[in-house]
Amino acid sequence: QVQLVESGGGLVQAGGSLRLSCAGSGITFSIYAMGWFRQAPGKEREFVGAISRSGASAYYTDSVKGRFTISRDNAQNTVYLQMNSLKPEDTAVYSCAAGRSFTGFDYWGQGTQVTVSS
Repeated sequence: QVQLVESGGGLVQAGGSLRLSCAGSGITFSIYAMGWFRQAPGKEREFVGAISRSGASAYYTDSVKGRFTISRDNAQNTVYLQMNSLKPEDTAVYSCAAGRSFTGFDYWGQGTQVTVSS
């Protein structure tokens, strides 16, 4: 059974930092590209960024470029989302996803809440 479990969310003041983790099990983690998505209340799910299978390449949506960094540790079956200079508009439920390519994600985590206060 495939499981992706996020952790590390919480409440932080604007300008602060959080690091989210996503631990995978039941899959050969290293053959999957990993993505991070977020969904704010009343809004559609939004792509945040993704990282290649090896970790050599990462891509981000414009609104988080320069503030968020995705990394992965295939030995630990874990992908990370380092979020710096957080803004209130970053408030959302953040979910990780695994896919064979960046164009489609097959497995999803349940998400972790990030709340940024002004």
